[in-house]
Parts: sequence; structure tokens; C-alpha cells
Amino acid sequence: MGWGLRDITFEDWVEHVFDHEVCEPYWFLDEESGVWAGAPEVTVAYMTRLFEDPLPYVENYTDEQLNQGLWYVVGSSTGSHMFALIDPRLSHNTATGCVRSFYSLFENIFSKKCSEHLYHLGQTGANALNAVCHMWWDIIPICGMPDDPSRVQIDLEILRVMARTLKLESLACQESALHGLGHWQACYPKKVSSIIDKFIATNRSIPDALVEYAKRALAGYVL
Repeated sequence: MGWGLRDITFEDWVEHVFDHEVCEPYWFLDEESGVWAGAPEVTVAYMTRLFEDPLPYVENYTDEQLNQGLWYVVGSSTGSHMFALIDPRLSHNTATGCVRSFYSLFENIFSKKCSEHLYHLGQTGANALNAVCHMWWDIIPICGMPDDPSRVQIDLEILRVMARTLKLESLACQESALHGLGHWQACYPKKVSSIIDKFIATNRSIPDALVEYAKRALAGYVL
């Protein structure tokens, strides 16, 4: 990665995240590109502010730019954004507050913009945002650590957000939550099973393919 970017305003940070031409590979994978390297407390404050009420800040960007920018924020190889959540200097309340704000992003962006395609089936014609929506809990550099007392609050908040996301009337959001739960099944098998069993029992009208994906998540087998 290139030089580290810090000490900019929230508005400039939003521009840094999203205001780029969509390209392949993504702009932030260029070794000459500047990537975010702000302090953990600033990083988490900026993410929380964006996720809690995203529409006013991203309405002028295309869905392709949003997908690219959110991939930059959530990915483990593109900077320090999500690593800030598990920085030991950060208070638990601040970290869990940011994790809680993920739900607002799913509710206000992904559930509104993602198309009703199932990403794991490779269905064509999906909205650009379906990609980062589906992969959110996969590429985030945080995994369940039930034996680490310092991580319990964050872990439980992540599970709560995934459970809440399953209640959104959006196939893309439901699939994303199941994807995440499938990856967390090995760490929290009882909690994951309870969440998924309830989802299946209370959602009789979801497509058979999503039911099958939910059953695979119960076994921790998701892609």
C-alpha cells in the first residue's frame, strides 16, 4: 500500500472513500494510492457517523462507487478501518456502537439498492452492491473469539446485527446475514443455530434456494 492518510475531516474522508473512478483492480490496490491510516478513535467515529445515516453522504455516488468504497472500508487488506474496532485502546461501548451501526447501513443502503438476486448462486444481472453486501461478514477482519473476554461484547453485537438483518425484507441482506452466520457457526454454534432456526421457522415464503443456504449455514458450510 501507499502512503497513509490521516488528519482529515469527516467530509473529506467520505470523499476519499467513495469519490473514485470505478476500475479493476480497485483503486486502493494500487501501491501508489494513499490509504487511510487515521487513529482508531477517529476511524471508528467516522464509520459510525457514516453507517448510522448514510444516505445524505453517499447520494451523489453511483452504486458501483459505493460497492468499491465499502469494499475498501470493510476489507482486511486495504487499510486500517475495521482493525480499529478491535484496537485495545478503544472503549467497548465505542466499538459496539460502531458494529451496531452496520445494521443501519444494511437497512438504508443494501436493502434499498441491492437487487433480489442470490449472490452465492452466481445469478446474473445483480446490482453492483450485492457483491459487498454478500461478502461483508466474510471480508471483515474480525472473527468470533468466545474465549477472549475482551472480545465478547463485540462478538455478541455482531451476532445481534446479523440476527436483526435477517428480519429485513431483502433477499440480499438475508443472504448476507446467513453467510456471516455460517462463518461464525464454528465459534458460536448454539447461538448461530438458534438464530437460523428461528429465521427458517418464521419465514415460510422465502425461496427454496435461500432455505437451503440457511441449512448450509447451520453446518458452517457457506461460500
